[in-house]
Amino acid sequence: MPFEEKLAWIMAVVTTVAYATYLTLLLGRTGPTPLAEVPYVPTMLWTIGAAILASIVLRILVSALAPQDAGKKDQRDREINRFGEHAGQSFVVVGGVAACGLAMAEADQFWIANVLYLAFVLSSILGSIAKIVAYRRGFWPW
Repeated sequence: MPFEEKLAWIMAVVTTVAYATYLTLLLGRTGPTPLAEVPYVPTMLWTIGAAILASIVLRILVSALAPQDAGKKDQRDREINRFGEHAGQSFVVVGGVAACGLAMAEADQFWIANVLYLAFVLSSILGSIAKIVAYRRGFWPW
């Protein structure tokens, strides 16, 4: 498995686990409280920070286990990376537009922040999946 594909797997798994953890913790605190009134900021910041830290640690671990592969990129790797990043960026744009619409509608900050977080999560997952599929099924640039 190419090093860049391993990094795509790490990003997909870490992002999914971090967001699932965030949702579990957030929804576990609701009780009779309306969702928009649940304190979400610390939970969001901790899960994002933990995801960043986990990605860094796992990248170092993968690099240490296969130092001969670490950091090696050929033209195909660069094209797959660009393809995956372009695919994922669509969710950032959609999330930004949705957050802007919520702000114009004077929605609660909770909803704006969560739409943005979801957009970043979906962007990361879609980009990673696009890269993994390109590595597994083949990639033919247009």
